[in-house]
Order: sequence, then C-alpha cells, then structure tokens
Amino acid sequence: MSVVCRDVRREAFAEASRFRGEFYECLTALRDELFELTDALLCVDGPVLSPVELTLVPEHRRGHGALYGALNRGRIDIERLRTLLAGLPLPRFEDRRLVLAVDVSPWLRSDAPCSADRLFCHVYGRAKTASQFIPGWPYSFVAVLEPGATSWTGILDVVRLGPEDDATAVTAAQLRAVVERLVAASQWQSGDPDITIVMDAGYDVTRLAWVLRDLPVELVGRVRSDRVMRCPAPSREEFHRAHPRGGHPPKHGPEFRFAKPETWPEAAITTATDTVNYGKAEAQAWDRVHPRLTHRSAWLEHDGELPIVEGTLIRLKVEHLSKDREAPPVWLWSSKTGAAPADVDLWWQVFLRRFDLEHTFRFGKQTLGWTTPKIRTPEAADRWTWLLVVAHTQLRLARPLAADLRRPWEKPVKPERLTPARVRRGFRNIRAHLLCPARVPQPRGTGPGRPPGTKNRRPAPRYDVGKTVKRPETLKAIGRPGRSW
Repeated sequence: MSVVCRDVRREAFAEASRFRGEFYECLTALRDELFELTDALLCVDGPVLSPVELTLVPEHRRGHGALYGALNRGRIDIERLRTLLAGLPLPRFEDRRLVLAVDVSPWLRSDAPCSADRLFCHVYGRAKTASQFIPGWPYSFVAVLEPGATSWTGILDVVRLGPEDDATAVTAAQLRAVVERLVAASQWQSGDPDITIVMDAGYDVTRLAWVLRDLPVELVGRVRSDRVMRCPAPSREEFHRAHPRGGHPPKHGPEFRFAKPETWPEAAITTATDTVNYGKAEAQAWDRVHPRLTHRSAWLEHDGELPIVEGTLIRLKVEHLSKDREAPPVWLWSSKTGAAPADVDLWWQVFLRRFDLEHTFRFGKQTLGWTTPKIRTPEAADRWTWLLVVAHTQLRLARPLAADLRRPWEKPVKPERLTPARVRRGFRNIRAHLLCPARVPQPRGTGPGRPPGTKNRRPAPRYDVGKTVKRPETLKAIGRPGRSW
C-alpha cells in the first residue's frame, strides 16, 4: 500500500509540475509577474482581501508596480491555455462518462462608471421576490463535474459576455469549442458514452440541443414549471384510423401542460430511489416531448420550416428538502430519446451535481478574491479571472499531495475529502517541490510617476450600462414573411 501511495504522489508531483511549466509558456508578456501572482494567490494565508497585499507574500518577489503592470498590460495565450486544461486528467462518472456544467456568475461593478462593457446582471436577494439587476461583468463558466457529494469541479473554459453578445449563441459556441477540444485531447473516443452537459432554467436547452446536434453530447436542462410542451404526433396509420375521411396529419401531438396533470399521458418510465438528504426521489419520464417552436427569439432567423426537437421530459419529486421543507417538483428535459430507467436516474442525479459549481463560485469570490479587485478595464478583469482558473486547477492537481492542516475547531476528514480551502492551506509546502520557472527579478528602482501637484489631464471616459444592440423580435421586424409554425 505504501508503494502505491508513493507512486500516486510521484505522479501527482509530475503532473502538477508539468502543468506549471505549460502554464508559464502560455504567458507571452510579463510572464514572471503573472506566474508569481498566481503562486501568491495560493500561498497567502486566509482569503485575498486586496491584490496589492499579495506583493507582501514571500512567493511574490516583485513590487506592487509590477502587479498592476501585469494585470493591465500582461498577455496570456488563452487558446493554448484552454487546450492545456482540456488535456488534464478529468473526473468521470460510471462507464467513463464526462459530465459538464455551464453557468454564469457575475462580477458586480455597480460603482465603476469608467469601466466598459458592463451589463445588468440578475442577482438573487435573500427574500423570494428580492431579485434585482446590478451592473457588472457576467462570466460564463464550463466545468467538469465529479461523482458523489463534493465541492470540487474542474474549470475548462470561461467567457465574458459583452453588450453585443447573444447569450444563447455565445453559450453554443463556447460548448462546441470545449467539446471539440476534449475530442482532440482524446478525452472522448468513439464508443464512449456521449458527454452529458447540464444547465439550469436560464438556458434555452432545446435551442442548444439543435445547434449542437452534430456533437457527441446529450443536454440536460431544467425547465420552468409553467411551461407547455407537446406530446409526439400520432403516426399516419393512427391518424387515418381516427379520421377515416382523411386530412392533413398534425405536426404536433396534444398539449402537455406542466401545471395540469390531467393533460399528462401515462409515463413511459417511473423510478424510485432512496436518498440520504431528500427521502424517496420519484422520477417520471415521457419520451419524445418537445416544444412548439415559433419564429421568435433564437429561432427568428431560422431558414426553412422550424424543426421538431424531441427529447425526454422528466418530473422529479422528492419527499422533503433540508430541515423538512416542502419540495416542489423539478422538471428536466433531456435531448436524448428512447431513454432507459438508468438514463433517467443518471440525468436527475447529475443535475443535482450541477450545484457543485456554486461551491466553486463561492470559493473563487470569498477565498481567492475573484471579484475583490477594483479593476477598470474588462481586459484586465479577464486576465485576473484566468489566473484564478489556473490557481484553482493547481489546487485540484495537488489534492493527492495535501495534508489536512485543520484548525483546532475543525473536524478531521479523510485525504480524499479535503476541500479546496484545506488543500490551499498546505500549498506553500507543496510548492517547494514543484517546478518554478519564473526568473529572479532584476531591481530597476521605482518610476518617476506623476510630478507632485500636477493634475490629471486625461480623465477616464464613462460608459453606459446595458446592451448596445437591439435585436428584432418578429419576422415583420426583419422584413421576412413566414408562418410561426
């Protein structure tokens, strides 16, 4: 057993050092400062309260001026870094299935009128109806999930949504690029199960399923409980038996109203699973359920007849939530048809694992200080975001090497159950045995700066908040006649 553990640690050290060396090669300008800044994020004691305080960490050997210069003028080869992340060892579910999650987290900048490309970000309040919109930079993350209860995810990509971007189109392009990089890195090969992508109700899962239909993926997304979908249309033989006088067969079947059980046909699949936290989980599934599309929103400029995007509709009902709260049913839609009971159970279980990405967001904001800096330009915010992605990835690679440096009031946990925060406590000891390619700084003295008493003659421009492109909503608005079905 000791020989096996020694081999695992040796491989972990080699993989972490290789990643650090490849990351250093992805830095194309001011690379030494950017590399040491990432190490300072991992070695500072406690949460990051201010970026400039990272220059006081022993692992950061340069001054505070170098920090600001790297964030404002440094350069990172993002495409090479994305390829590097896709080639790392990734967690998998049963039968070597990869499960990805996509979600948006905002970097709120309500007090930054001189920062460009801000959008109104939807933020939930403590009360049920206390949601509000605050200016900020929304970032779309794609991460690979782990099986079981954990707070770990593997971030593979991050994209900032701009004022001119269509969120659905950007998400589709981002997911396509991530899947193509995984295939190129041999993370998915012919014969492997399709890559499962889970998302929340804010995404148009049927549109994404249609756009990504040529990829080896199956999409699972939550849909609102007030939706109305359609059952599959009857076959031609069934239609003629019901209508002997003939007529045009319908394109859609009867309505499936989520809020009216009398419109539900008999479920094709019904499963029951005992859970630890929610009691008995009952899932019902209906095959080939699809929405009735219209030439609006993302389908406005679709050429030709609108398609029928069929999938599997799932209704999940658990006995209770935490603290015996009442649990409303959750509706999910999968892009796969002809599902088996094992597929239905897998889909709702991986959807629950999607919430692990929320732990990653909280760790990035509260501990690594993702949204702490008062950065002016969105380009600098992008660099800082990617440094945090690299820091989180190094923690994930260092998991087999970390010791449990727990506080006196904390309970001991097994090595495989260490959280990202606990792994970070011991990263300074791990770093001493890893590759550190950053060069020794050459002291050059401080710059002259602005002469005392002179005024700033270049005031920063101010920018409006919100979308800059108004998209048409109807066929008439774009000058195209057509039918809505």
